[in-house]
Amino acid sequence: MAHPTDLDIVNVTKRFGSHAAVDDVSFSVAPGEFFSILGPSGCGKTTLMRMIAGFEHPTSGDIRIRGKSMIGVPANKRPVNMVFQSLALFPMMSVGENVAYGLSCRGVSRAEAEARANRMLERVGLKGFGDRHVTALSGGQRQRVAIARCLVLEPTLVLLDEPLGALDLKLREHMKIELKQLQATFNTTFAYITHDQSEALVMSDRIAVMNQGRFEQVGSPRELYHSPATPFVASFVGETNRWQGEAAPASNGVVAMRLPSGAVLHGQGRAGQAASAFVRPEAVALAQDPSVLANLPNRFEGRVSAVLFDGAASSLLIDTAGFAEPVRAVLPQAGPLAGIEVGAPVHLGWTADAMKVFAA
Repeated sequence: MAHPTDLDIVNVTKRFGSHAAVDDVSFSVAPGEFFSILGPSGCGKTTLMRMIAGFEHPTSGDIRIRGKSMIGVPANKRPVNMVFQSLALFPMMSVGENVAYGLSCRGVSRAEAEARANRMLERVGLKGFGDRHVTALSGGQRQRVAIARCLVLEPTLVLLDEPLGALDLKLREHMKIELKQLQATFNTTFAYITHDQSEALVMSDRIAVMNQGRFEQVGSPRELYHSPATPFVASFVGETNRWQGEAAPASNGVVAMRLPSGAVLHGQGRAGQAASAFVRPEAVALAQDPSVLANLPNRFEGRVSAVLFDGAASSLLIDTAGFAEPVRAVLPQAGPLAGIEVGAPVHLGWTADAMKVFAA
């Protein structure tokens, strides 16, 4: 019978002197799940990954793989394999020798290791590459070789430590899709760490957002993006507008937040003397005719201060009375506002549901 989880982290803490790099973290990863740990540099995610791999040992807590505690189990005895940002391929070996290396270390015969390596290379789209030198491969091809070297050992869990960080932007965008497709093809459990929220949102089934050694929220990409549980998650995951002020209860679960300028915003959340409000740029409706926005509780008039052209992801910065900084909104790709220019007047607004308010 299959175990219900491939990985269980139970109240794990790792201290370096008085500093808790990982502070009482618990979570589980299901078989075949793509689970990402997302957070800024220094938040503890690499330390957590190294403990799962066996390169570091927790100060307290337990790490279980398919129900078996890994405390005291050395790295080379765990059913885990790891892909590093540097990929750590052996430059003096061919592609096939790199993929077969782990099998050879386990005592698999040379002929069997070569056959299994070639089958794995075919599955990752590198059929016939076995005799090539790794230095002759593109960045994406080397990435697939590193994945193949892990998967050929049939690990319970593949750990990926920011493996796309060294790639250029275009290749990184391509590899995000390819990695997710490879993971789905093999149905192997992936635990992935990154500081890049786009990587996590695109590839993951679930994401844990980590900050200062703790998990702020664990959920699906959609949950984290649309229903952040903390101000840190709201600001770290995706682009957002952020304002601070004082929030008081209004009606029907809505709170009214007054900015230092006196402007009042309406949103969903908790009231408090010190509050933060967040609105995604794509939630900001734009119009030339103010009557179009008449049903929105948050309505303002502004003037375009910048057009940030980035193809489909282009946006506007809008100077608006009462706001200390320009409001950011997604630039429409069609319609009368598609060609709007700097200096043009515009009306903007958003629903109360689109604005998340957090009390300090």
